[in-house]
Amino acid sequence: MDALLKELADASMAVGAGEEALEEGANTSARDRLDEAAAILTSLRERWPELGPAERTVVGKTAAPLRARLDAAQARLPKATALTEVAGEVDPEDEEEPEE
Repeated sequence: MDALLKELADASMAVGAGEEALEEGANTSARDRLDEAAAILTSLRERWPELGPAERTVVGKTAAPLRARLDAAQARLPKATALTEVAGEVDPEDEEEPEE
């Protein structure tokens, strides 16, 4: 049970750090922290069948609101975009003959 609580605490701290980074406009950092929290929650979900009733109660009651916070924070992230390729500018120095 202690390991589960530690994982839930780690996920909560990662969501909190992601939320703070979003408020500061540090979107890349926010995305990293939120991805970390999502990975922890996914790991807990995969182990769900192995958990006993008491563990499921604790994890379920804690993970549900945490997942809601994570989803809300992820919805606030701007969409990741790639830069488009454009023709490079000609450098005047490239046009000159090298001096000997």
